[in-house]
Amino acid sequence: MNGKNGEPNSKDLYALLHVSPEASDEEIRRAYRQWAQVYHPDKYQSPQMKEIATENFQRVCEAYEILTDENKRMIYDIYGMEGLTSGLELGPKLNRVEEIKEELERLRRQKEQEKDSAHVRASGSILANLSLPDFLDGDGIMRGMAMASEVQSQISKRTSLAIGGNLAVNADSGGGVATVILRHHVSQVSSVEFLGSIGLQSLIGVQTSRQLSAHSTALMGLTMSLRDGSINLSNTWTRQLSDTTNGNIQLSLGPESSIGVGWRKKEKKMSAGGEIKIGTSSFGATAHYSHCFSSKSHGRIAGTIGSSSLALEIGGGRKISKFSTVRMLYSIGIQGLIWKFELHRGGQKLVVPILLSNHLNPVLATGAFIIPLSLYFTLKKLVFKPYYLRREKQKASENCEKTQIQVQEARAAAKKAQQLLQNVSNRKRNKQLEMGGLVVVKAVYGNRKALLNRHKSEEMEDEVASQIIDVTLPLNFLVNDSGQLKLHEGVKKSGIMGFCDPCPGEPKQLYVEYTYRGARYEVTVDDYDELLIPQERHRV
Repeated sequence: MNGKNGEPNSKDLYALLHVSPEASDEEIRRAYRQWAQVYHPDKYQSPQMKEIATENFQRVCEAYEILTDENKRMIYDIYGMEGLTSGLELGPKLNRVEEIKEELERLRRQKEQEKDSAHVRASGSILANLSLPDFLDGDGIMRGMAMASEVQSQISKRTSLAIGGNLAVNADSGGGVATVILRHHVSQVSSVEFLGSIGLQSLIGVQTSRQLSAHSTALMGLTMSLRDGSINLSNTWTRQLSDTTNGNIQLSLGPESSIGVGWRKKEKKMSAGGEIKIGTSSFGATAHYSHCFSSKSHGRIAGTIGSSSLALEIGGGRKISKFSTVRMLYSIGIQGLIWKFELHRGGQKLVVPILLSNHLNPVLATGAFIIPLSLYFTLKKLVFKPYYLRREKQKASENCEKTQIQVQEARAAAKKAQQLLQNVSNRKRNKQLEMGGLVVVKAVYGNRKALLNRHKSEEMEDEVASQIIDVTLPLNFLVNDSGQLKLHEGVKKSGIMGFCDPCPGEPKQLYVEYTYRGARYEVTVDDYDELLIPQERHRV
């Protein structure tokens, strides 16, 4: 739940008191006394300054109250302020990290179930099967078409109903199937499904699943055909082999009995899997590997070999929006040469396989692979990249407009905090100047790109200024009597008193220019990185 990227827990309270997340209770108390003395309202005569001091004094008191309470601090360290405001019961029964996690997850599941019960989820797919050889022979390009859809509704917290169906047309024949599935969670570790279908595959059945241990799950199904009365029994055992890998064994007994063994591995940048299946009248093996080149694009290679199939598939996909992904795949095998285009959006899918040739011609196979690849890179350079740049710029502009009021309020609060720090900060700065010690000449915090572009052109001054904040004064205030300044690792810097987040959702950095013993230094650090100055390696 914690992390630098997702930022669910920025640990602003530690930044506010200027202590490490590993600070002891005594260090927190000492920091609280120091900041409480700075912000105590009785120190200020002006009504405006007294109001500003009161506001910041309350923030410091809240941070002290949370970080000196063992249970509250534990919850805050795991889930941030979200954990403290989500309804957790604080008391002796929640005194371990595991118990706190379990309780918060229970509350989250409850909220998700309540949310799901008020929604109906729909999914579907359309398959349009095209043939270039048939088109060239004058028989029409469409070989067949299939449509499938499903609507799932949450009847209660534990029970859901899914109604679906599919239609398929191929040449002069066609058919369809209608299916109803009732799912019920008997407990947290087991569930049962009742299903029935009518059409080409008329059957009824029941399927149960149970989590046998923390790493093992078993699934058993029994179906009976309404046409010939045949019965099929299936069993699947899944075992977690590691944090990223699981394996499974499948056994099916019926008119077409089979046994299969498979595995799947999924990591942040790649996923891979494979399966071997042997039946009474057929056998087959499949394998696939996918690699994420970036957060938006991925490549895929897959192979199939068996008694009735032999194919190699290669291709990739790209995310074109938050909900949409486009994929282009090229398949070569005994069925011929096939291009396949896929569009995934939300729960909907459009698949268009195009048969290029029934024969494995080496020249045609090479051309069919190179031409779409060249077309993709050309489109990426001339169409996709300019489109993405415009869209990213538009999204940044929309995000800026959306958070404008929030940023203005945060800037105003930071400015007020700096007003309270100003006198002490100036005294510390003058003292360091007299001693030839550490003096922060300039410090700015904000958008990483804005910091890189701050000296490039005058036209960008307004845009850059809106993405950064001057924090020279609060950093001079934080210089200790020994002439050192330390910002702790793992703490988001926008939580420091006198700082604010000028660009929510964007990666941020802190740039510091300082002098020490007559020499000039400068350093740039990421939002969560430790800053310790002075250091000789920062010398310019």
